[in-house]
Order: sequence, then C-alpha cells, then structure tokens
Amino acid sequence: MPLASHPHRRHLGTLAAALGLTAGSLGLWSATSSASPAKAAVPTPDHVVVVVFENHAYDQVMGSSSAPYLNSLAAGGASLTASYAETHPSQPNYYALFSGDTQDVTDDSCVDVGFSDAPNLATGLADKGRTWASYNESLPAEGSTICKSGRYRQKHNPWFGFGNVPTSTAHTFGAFPTDYAKLPTVSFVVPDMCSDMHDCPVSTGDTWLKKNLKGYADWAKTHNSLLLVTFDEDNRLSGNRIPTVLYGQPVKAGSTSATTYNHYDVLRTIEDMYGTAHAGNAAHGKDITGVWNS
Repeated sequence: MPLASHPHRRHLGTLAAALGLTAGSLGLWSATSSASPAKAAVPTPDHVVVVVFENHAYDQVMGSSSAPYLNSLAAGGASLTASYAETHPSQPNYYALFSGDTQDVTDDSCVDVGFSDAPNLATGLADKGRTWASYNESLPAEGSTICKSGRYRQKHNPWFGFGNVPTSTAHTFGAFPTDYAKLPTVSFVVPDMCSDMHDCPVSTGDTWLKKNLKGYADWAKTHNSLLLVTFDEDNRLSGNRIPTVLYGQPVKAGSTSATTYNHYDVLRTIEDMYGTAHAGNAAHGKDITGVWNS
C-alpha cells in the first residue's frame, strides 16, 4: 500500500542536508528539548513497559465488568482519574506520547518512514546509555515498516516516523522476553487492531492483557519495575478522558490521582525517571506524582 507523502518534511530535510545544517545549528534541539532537566521526585525503575490500547473512554473501562484484569491492576497499583489524550484520531496521539509532539501528523495515513529526526523518547534514552524497544503484535517481521498487514497497523507505531530510531528496535510481539530482566530500560507493547479494543470488545483486550502481560506485572511488583497501561484516545464522546493505570514495585498500591495529566506528562515522567532530555512539549509538562512509594 503506498505511503502518504509529506513533501514539506522531505524538502526541508533535503535543503538542510544540502546546506550542511543540523538540528543543533538551526537551534531546533534547544527549542524542542531540555538539555539539563532537573532531577524529579519520581522513581527510577529498572524496566518500564508501556501498553497502549485504543479508542475507549475512562468510564467504558474503569469500573467495568468487561475489564476485570485492568481494574485489578488499578486496585493493586494506581489509577489516574483525570488522564487525557491530546487530539483525534489515533496516530497523532502516538506521536505525542513518544516524542512530545504530533509532528504535524493529523490523520491515520501511513507516514514516510523516517520523515522526522526530532528528539523522542528513544533518542533521549540512548543519550543516557539506556535502552529502548517496541514489541508489536502481528508485525509481520522484525523491523518491518509495512503500512498494514492483517490486524497490524503502522499508525500505532510512531517510532517508524523517526530516522534517528533504528527500525531494528521494532520487534514482533513474539520477541517479548520471557526472562523479564532482559527487557530494555523502556519498551512499548502495541497490541493489534483486535487485541487493542479497536475492532474487538473491551473484554477481548482485557483478556489479552492478562494472558500476555500478567507475568511481567507480577514480576514487576518485586523487581523495581513498572507497567503503565494507557489509551491513545477516547471514543470521541467523553472529552478525550482515558484510562491510565500504573502497576509495579514503585507504585503505591490502591492509590489514585485526580490531577489532570496528558500524554506529554506521561512522556515527561518517563524521561525524568532516567534524567533524559525533554522531547517537544514534555519540556512544559509535569511529572506524575502522588502515586509512588516513598
């Protein structure tokens, strides 16, 4: 399937290359990241796994009998009761969560692979000697940049839009380690279009989460690690309020926060866990607080 074209990005990149300009010489890095972020009052987990589900509002999931496992994670961990996505449709929210900016993506069309070299979570972690990877259900092959295949969709995988993130860090979900100590510092798990609740019921996604991530969640509870489950956007009927649940040893069991958070705040929190630069609007975000063990 042909990729959607982004001529303005391509021409700007070509012009910059021809002139020998870099993001630093243009002052773009300083405009989109913070070089020396202050140490924040957040934990430093050995591992963070972020799972992103699709298109459901907070009230469709939290407290619902269709999501017993996710609600059990909230009961044993923490729930953000005023967590919000940035926009609609799906794809710009994934870019916001990964890079602190929608990168001018406004729809769900497949992007030109590597169209942007903007700072993002992966580059920030690499700069600090930390590791990053994604695990993508139904991705047809390791590092595949295909637009869609079966129930897999590239639109849920923003890392492919960045030329500074190796495609080799995008794995099939089958590559998710069974020895969780071998996980990278931060990883994203992206279910396919059924498992993520987009094309299938909430109960399907909840069952998938329990089947595939319960082992890690249980391990994280005793191994200084974190599971963070969130959604890209709501169902367009609830002001974009979405579920966000945190679980693991650093999390205060049974805690909630009514502070308003968004995708940029989630990104900033992960960045501050490892002292990385702040990508895009995460520089103006705030850390998630009030849910961590002392």
